[in-house]
Amino acid sequence: MKIYAHRGSSGTHPENTIAAFKAAAALPVHGVEFDVHMTKDGELVVIHDEKINRTSNGQGYVKDMTLAQLESYDFGAWFSSKFKGEKIPTLREVLYVFKDTHHHINIELKSDVFPYEGMEEKVINMLRDYRLVNRVVVSSFNHEMIQSFKEKAPEVETAILFMEVMVAPHLYAEAVGADALHTFFPTVFRRMGQEAVASGKKVRVFTVNEEAYVDMLMSVGIDAIFTDYPKKMLDYLNNRK
Repeated sequence: MKIYAHRGSSGTHPENTIAAFKAAAALPVHGVEFDVHMTKDGELVVIHDEKINRTSNGQGYVKDMTLAQLESYDFGAWFSSKFKGEKIPTLREVLYVFKDTHHHINIELKSDVFPYEGMEEKVINMLRDYRLVNRVVVSSFNHEMIQSFKEKAPEVETAILFMEVMVAPHLYAEAVGADALHTFFPTVFRRMGQEAVASGKKVRVFTVNEEAYVDMLMSVGIDAIFTDYPKKMLDYLNNRK
């Protein structure tokens, strides 16, 4: 079973910061996951929430601020004084951390609340610039955007994100044009999980931070887990063999 560092090594570092990504890049895990929003001036930045309130010393929506304004805030001190001065990273800066590593890169497009016009094209152009189209999976809770993304860049792996218990999600994924299913981990223990795995589509689950769940998930046959503690989970898997 593969491991993705969720928002970088976010259990031990401030999530979605260069510090968290460098920590993940140093680990022999399979991949990394992070979230992308768009600024007022059309820049792509890596942050989970629509607002900066939770993970910075500022307030307000990402969409209402320019990159320069966002970069004036501290995105590390909330986690620990040790990380004081961490800035919000751009997508380009995060891709630069991983461009020469082995890691598979999961980019979640956070367009399910606010529709970011032109986001797909900007991401596609950047992936082609960095020659990363074969090392990426693009996911979103906005399935319309996944469908649009796949039409614009059929060579890039795509995934639908969902939290519900669904009927035949693999067939729905086919209709959307998604190659993989990224789901809330309790759902895979239902019939839909068995059907999805049996369909041959990759099933990756979030967010798994307890070792106790690993054995159960492996028995289902899922492809990968997203975890805030990639080193802890890697150590558990290695010691399990």
